[in-house]
Amino acid sequence: MPEIHHLLRTTFGYDRFRPLQREICEATLAGRDVFALLPTGGGKSLCFQLPALARDGLTVVVSPLIALMKDQVDALQASGVAATFLNSTLGEDEARSRLRGLHRGEFRLLYAAPERLMLAGWKENLKSWNVSCLAIDEAHCVSEWGHDFRPEYQQLAKLRGLLPGVPVMALTATATERVRAGIIQHLGLRDPATFVASFNRPNLTYRVVPKDQPLKQVIDFIRRREDESGIIYCASRSTAERVADSLAGRGFLARAYHAGLDADTRSRNQEAFLRDETRIICATIAFGMGINKPNVRWIIHHDLPKNIEGYYQETGRAGRDGLPGDCLLLFSPGDIAKQTHFLDEITDAQEQKIARDQLRNMVNYAESAGCRRVALLAHFGEGFPTATCGACDNCLEPRETYDGTVVAQKFLSCLYRIARHSGFSVGLRHVVAVLTGVVNEKIRRWGHDQLTTYGIGPELDERGWSAVARELMRLGHVALSPGEFATLELTDSGLEVLRARTPIQLTKPMDLPTARKAPARRAGEVECDEILFARLRALRKELADERRVPAYIILGDAALRAMARHYPATERDMTGIPGLGERKREQFGALFAEEISDYLRTNSRQRFND
Repeated sequence: MPEIHHLLRTTFGYDRFRPLQREICEATLAGRDVFALLPTGGGKSLCFQLPALARDGLTVVVSPLIALMKDQVDALQASGVAATFLNSTLGEDEARSRLRGLHRGEFRLLYAAPERLMLAGWKENLKSWNVSCLAIDEAHCVSEWGHDFRPEYQQLAKLRGLLPGVPVMALTATATERVRAGIIQHLGLRDPATFVASFNRPNLTYRVVPKDQPLKQVIDFIRRREDESGIIYCASRSTAERVADSLAGRGFLARAYHAGLDADTRSRNQEAFLRDETRIICATIAFGMGINKPNVRWIIHHDLPKNIEGYYQETGRAGRDGLPGDCLLLFSPGDIAKQTHFLDEITDAQEQKIARDQLRNMVNYAESAGCRRVALLAHFGEGFPTATCGACDNCLEPRETYDGTVVAQKFLSCLYRIARHSGFSVGLRHVVAVLTGVVNEKIRRWGHDQLTTYGIGPELDERGWSAVARELMRLGHVALSPGEFATLELTDSGLEVLRARTPIQLTKPMDLPTARKAPARRAGEVECDEILFARLRALRKELADERRVPAYIILGDAALRAMARHYPATERDMTGIPGLGERKREQFGALFAEEISDYLRTNSRQRFND
């Protein structure tokens, strides 16, 4: 469809579609329901924004976060698109003014929260506004199996009956096959055109290091990135506050964000981050869903996430502009115990089982010696063409393996003899206690101090044996037994390994002295004149402050890096700069060209490899 390609170039400043964008636009313009799963940074928003400009009527966008609505509407208006939002932040007069504009057909896109669309009186509004498409962003919120379930999303199915002929588009950045099926069912999508893009984020580098003096580790990491924006995810509000205060006390521009702060403070801290007045946000998972800040360069997980879905989505907030992003997870076995304690408080047995499975998958990822990217993609049912990616810690500096046959035999044998002696299975800590010769009431009462495996494992401490156990679980030789309690049992392959004394190679645990450093070259890196880039970034900040919008609303880092690489010293030379559509070139092209021209008066051009 030549029209949408023309709109892509003239309105948004891009010459090419990202994977599946064109196909999604064509399907919805043909009147079909659409389910689209594109990774964070994959360009989901353009999939409904472009068709909204290519057809008559109003596209209603369901969005879960107030901050996201304003963010996207600001960006659209900067590109010359008639868009608006309605939410609780607006005064009564402003809300009425926007409603009048909607009744007059002045807007092409309306952003609203799901609960607002269900309000009394909105039924007639939606019928009278010539709605041509309903786009549901963050659609995983509709599924109980999603990691961010929101009950109000399930009410959206009622809009199908209200607007029977209007195509519905459901979009998400992260969903397992089970969640995808739930989205299609709950929203009543009719024979939807389904698009699932690759989950691979090639510009992100993934690293896991043992947690030891985490504040020092965080400071060492961000000192190498002081001019870059990043998010530190913490498991609790108190940790987020403590880390933010510690960083601010050392001169870093850092603030906290969590649900315990009052709404005004949360809003101020988020706005400061979006406008680059604060470089670092220390947050719980309450922060970030749908935040459209493209120049987040790094993500740190101070604590172990609860599940891979959440971890993937949180790391995905780095490098949305396609430029490099670094993702660091600080891992401690102690964090496993903390998360397990929280799971013990879940009263619903099925919910607790799901949460335990999710946590075990997360631990397997953190402790794995294999490629991080391969593991992440496999979790979402996607393969990777090679065994290594070259952009994670395990691929850049593979961990050593060792002959673990003896310790594996000891552990498997102990598990076998406990079950045979007692007729029931026990948990990991009890098995380790028997191996290390601990004396306690349960061991004496059950007679486990009389087993031949009692005390045979003094060479490892509790942490070492726990690591061996988790690796044997990953290898499929040990499994968690079904039931109320998380006990261990031998699998058929574990029993065969024990009987045949099969040699087993185990991976050495991550060790602090050999913890890997960041790679010298970052995935997705774009070489440019860094001094000019800094000057262009300063100009962008001035323009953004004058207009009271985040800097990336003016232009993204990818556009500035392209300028600092190709030196367009006239407005005419700006053709082809990514993200610089006609409206933005009219507004800002001459200003940036003048800055580049001024720079070249005293500096020579650098040459870069293609």
